[in-house]
Amino acid sequence: MAATEVGQSQTAQRRFAKNALSKPLLTLEREQELARAWADDQDTRALHELTQAHMRLVIAMAYRFRHYGLPVGDLIQEGNVGLMHAAQRFDADRGVRFSTYAGWWIRSQIQDYILRNWSIVRTGTTSAHKSLFFNLRRLRSKIANGTKEALTHTDHQLIGQMLHVSPDDVAYMEGRLSGSDRSLNAPAGGAGEEDAPQWQDLLVGEEESPDDQAICARDTELLRQHIARALEELSEREQKIVETRQLREDPLTLEMLGKQLGISKERVRQIEQQALKKMKEALVASLGQNAEAALHGY
Repeated sequence: MAATEVGQSQTAQRRFAKNALSKPLLTLEREQELARAWADDQDTRALHELTQAHMRLVIAMAYRFRHYGLPVGDLIQEGNVGLMHAAQRFDADRGVRFSTYAGWWIRSQIQDYILRNWSIVRTGTTSAHKSLFFNLRRLRSKIANGTKEALTHTDHQLIGQMLHVSPDDVAYMEGRLSGSDRSLNAPAGGAGEEDAPQWQDLLVGEEESPDDQAICARDTELLRQHIARALEELSEREQKIVETRQLREDPLTLEMLGKQLGISKERVRQIEQQALKKMKEALVASLGQNAEAALHGY
């Protein structure tokens, strides 16, 4: 963002804050009157007065979270969303001040926004991670007495007891907060080395390489050809038994095949074993020791 745009943004934020602080505070009676007018009659003027009077709460909450590297203006916008949610759900008959109720909504909305945008990798995937994200730095500084030393396993257990989370969750979040997002296109050897490999060049893929995929496809096709030639060595009945018993995704049972061929299921089993033996001999003749692998794949 250019310096001019930054200056304009800061000026707009100061103007917004000044306007919010100029709004008078509401008495309990006036607050309840406005809340009921909005809840019962959908009076937008009442909603506007109620929310405007609590805009200072949104600004104060947004500045509490300004150290997470996100624009304060964006945090204020998210806080306003939380304020509107609070106004929509507030029940004046419960005897609770609107600021107390709205504070929870504003903070939750801002925290959710920070978790979604602090990193391109989602951070707060569980309630334990969310609690650690917003409390670990404070507790870590308290335990380490301001030093930058890594936390020990004992420290992880202590923080876990404070926040009611597991030590493993503490260790995980410590690692997440200690790093920052890095472009995969950035040079791995530093910005000054033009010929240095990029970080993405150092990533190891779990899938097979294109070369391995091509070799596997070629070998599979060769095995199919050898098996097809081995099948030609069998009689018509043997071929039918092998194909329906070994080469289909839903093979027939011995009993079902026996009924089709007019023989017993035991005879089908015997013919099947004889046919597989013939195929193995044919494959050994053409593939050698790889015949076992060919039959195992089918």
